[in-house]
Amino acid sequence: MERTHSSLREEEARKNNTSGSKPATVAGITLASSGIWANLIVYLIQEFNIKSISATQISNVVNGTTNLVPFVAAIIADCFFGSFTLVLVSSCVSLLGTIVFALTASIKSLRPKQCINNGSNLCEAASMMQYGVLYVGIALAAIGFGGTRFTTAALGANQFHDNTHHQNIFFNWFFFTWYVVSVAGFTGVVYIQDNVSWGVGFWICVVSNMIGVMVFLMGYRYYLPQTPQGSAFVDLARVPVASIRKWKSQLSSSTHDYYNGAHHHDATLPPVSAIPAKRFRFFNRAALVTEGDSIEKSWRLCSVQQVEDFKKVIGILPLLTSSIFLAIPIGMESNLSLLQALVMEAHLGPHFKFPAGSLGVILLISTSIFLSLLDRVLWPFYQKLTGKTPTPLQRIGVGHVFNILGMVVSAIVESKRLKMFHDANKSMSILWLFPQLVLVGVGEAFHFPGQVAFYYQQLPQALSSTSTAMISLIIGIAFYLITALTHEIRRSTHWLPDNIDYGRVDNVYWMLVLFSGINFVYYLICATFYKYSKI
Repeated sequence: MERTHSSLREEEARKNNTSGSKPATVAGITLASSGIWANLIVYLIQEFNIKSISATQISNVVNGTTNLVPFVAAIIADCFFGSFTLVLVSSCVSLLGTIVFALTASIKSLRPKQCINNGSNLCEAASMMQYGVLYVGIALAAIGFGGTRFTTAALGANQFHDNTHHQNIFFNWFFFTWYVVSVAGFTGVVYIQDNVSWGVGFWICVVSNMIGVMVFLMGYRYYLPQTPQGSAFVDLARVPVASIRKWKSQLSSSTHDYYNGAHHHDATLPPVSAIPAKRFRFFNRAALVTEGDSIEKSWRLCSVQQVEDFKKVIGILPLLTSSIFLAIPIGMESNLSLLQALVMEAHLGPHFKFPAGSLGVILLISTSIFLSLLDRVLWPFYQKLTGKTPTPLQRIGVGHVFNILGMVVSAIVESKRLKMFHDANKSMSILWLFPQLVLVGVGEAFHFPGQVAFYYQQLPQALSSTSTAMISLIIGIAFYLITALTHEIRRSTHWLPDNIDYGRVDNVYWMLVLFSGINFVYYLICATFYKYSKI
């Protein structure tokens, strides 16, 4: 009994230490990443003489790449190295990227001559060498920050692998830390970049990244080790191949006709029915034992568990597409708001000018505050009132509503801004952008952790790191689609000229309202017919 109590105390101590070191690691690396990415568009315009819309298109590609890397990194973690090794390597790569950024800002020969009228055709363009160094820094930072972001979340959630409730709490506090520290990056670091120097701001990012790596290493002995489980994606790919190869076979209702793999002998594996479920029953043929099948012929015979895992992935695809369509308006609103801020009255009082790159801090603050309210007030009250905990899909649905409201307010504000500029030649205060950002931020407090929890709980356990990176995959695809959508809008309309004072950004927002409304209806249909595999 004494030994049991001692083991429990050690387990509790381990969880306390790991739960403390991970937020500290996330804090250090997040401050570095937010300090670089928050002001990237302004940096490209002011220091590399790139036109405004072109700068946003570069930012879209960078954001798309930065958010696709975590998905690839999660696959590598699941299949080969585990989360700890990948986070360590990625954080070191991000450190190299921040150093390169700091060098581009500190060494004049790595930038073109500064132009007073940024974006003008008379401005000197950067040389191939200067662009090369810049893109190397962007690539290293994108790979490094991307490799740590959601893999760290998976590493933390694995410490509570036996308790879904604790995982949900961990995800809430993980994103709370992420948002709060991002606020510091969007305010303090961006302010230093705009008012002291770009070099000092980027070197602060270098120091922050270095501290994050050191703290992560200090918690090494407390982490629950994760054994890579091989290529889960190969196992998933075998299912449709085996099903197609046996498409003429008749399905059976007998348990003896299906291959159950190791589940008859290993009690540690999750329970699985001896017969595949009726949903997507075509793929049940992959587990059907027919003449000529053998364990060695893995591309012809799969276990029931592999079939059910494949069905889980297929089942979330409609909701995944809806999440991509949800991210598109958010990404476009972020870019357009920054361009609006550059042409609006940014002085708040006689001595302070609100940096355009810090505009995202309003969204971050509203999300952080509302995450705390949800965790400490609203969810406990909801549970006390109904006796239930809101499901991830319910939380995502509420996020859709707030996102639509944010787009409506954005369209109204931009319409009034254009009217003031053309009728009275006056600039609207940047404060008018705050309400739309607050609404979008509140929406993120609902749908962002909700999506991470949903994918982590619904995807197969072998894809634990990949599941937490699903939100990153969604954002990455969304930013590439935003790049294509922006190009098409510029090609087909006059809504997005380089000088948005003579465009119709309000029409872009109204288009996003319509787009978001249709997507919300699509989401409701998908969520209504979705069946949870586990909670």
